[in-house]
Amino acid sequence: MCDSIVDVTDDGVLFAKNSDRDANESQFLEWVAAARHDVTSPLKCTWIEISQVELTNAVLLSRPWWMWGAEMGANEHGLVIGNEAVFTTAGKGDPALLGMDLVRLALERASDIDGAAEVIVNLLERYGQGGPCSHEKPGFTYDNSFLIADRDGAMVLETAGREWATDHVRHGVRTISNALSIPAFSAAHSDRLRTAVAGGRARQLRTQSASSGSHGPAALMRALRDHGPNGAPSWSRLNGTLRAPCVHAGGVLASSQTTASMVSDLRGGVRHWVTGTSAPCTSTFKQVSVGDPVDLGPPPTNVFDAATLWWRHERVHRTMARDLAGQCASFATTRDELESSWIADPPGSLEAFRQAAQLEESWLAAHGQIGDRRPAWVRRTWRELDQRAQMPRAAGW
Repeated sequence: MCDSIVDVTDDGVLFAKNSDRDANESQFLEWVAAARHDVTSPLKCTWIEISQVELTNAVLLSRPWWMWGAEMGANEHGLVIGNEAVFTTAGKGDPALLGMDLVRLALERASDIDGAAEVIVNLLERYGQGGPCSHEKPGFTYDNSFLIADRDGAMVLETAGREWATDHVRHGVRTISNALSIPAFSAAHSDRLRTAVAGGRARQLRTQSASSGSHGPAALMRALRDHGPNGAPSWSRLNGTLRAPCVHAGGVLASSQTTASMVSDLRGGVRHWVTGTSAPCTSTFKQVSVGDPVDLGPPPTNVFDAATLWWRHERVHRTMARDLAGQCASFATTRDELESSWIADPPGSLEAFRQAAQLEESWLAAHGQIGDRRPAWVRRTWRELDQRAQMPRAAGW
């Protein structure tokens, strides 16, 4: 699942997104330079080939390990986009473009929100959307909504099959989740049962409330870390913690996990903060830029690899997750102090990642063994996830 936020202020635009995917579906940061292409050679997306364009923009992507497209990203023109799974009555289509493919294609081919919407709509109408949206669950498919922002404003673009609707965001906070939110379009196309299981409307209310009243990247980081009114995850057998934006896997019918997060400040200059790791409550947001690639090591897969950023952080995340209510508070104090210093006086990106790793290793050394306070069915779910990912035992961290 997912949640995206835009805050259109008098001073400019802020954007944020949590990407919620399968719990072992690692995500990584990828910088792709601007390029010139041979338009006679087709472009291979996740499931299909499409026509290439002559010139593409430089982009920064947060990308699930197995697909061509991206969950969220930015380009050299200050354009940012995130997408959400939405459940509609359009029916399951043949393999076509994924919503994540459309995010990347719009970032590569457009320079502003109107251009991005045009790219997405034209490709949607020509090629359609469809195909497996999960590596572990190939039968899982969905349609997509998009939150598109640049320095001047924002737009919500919602789809159902090849149909679509848009809503410009002129001022204030607008959030989207796993539910169609443009009233007439939702009334015509929403699959109410799957939408209810996904918990999208409840999370949209949480992000709308958590993002209103204060402005700036720190406020959006707090909103993405929200666990709900009790300050700690509230577990449901049906869908885990899908009632709040900081999602932790553990449901029987729906079991998503926040696998990466991003915040962008487009007021004046352009600044982006990314986790590159799962669970924003156990992660730090490091500043990066589209034009300054950072060598973060090899890309991950769905199997534990200590050489990769995402899986190294899973040692911290999966340890802390056993007792988030008890462990997050102490970790958050140091984490928030570090992020505040970065926002006030950003270090180089590589140095920020180094400091974040140091913080995580220090925490892990002091808290490697924690009793698991989650419900029994959640503990069973995570034991199975750890086994599939070939996670080492905690003592071997």
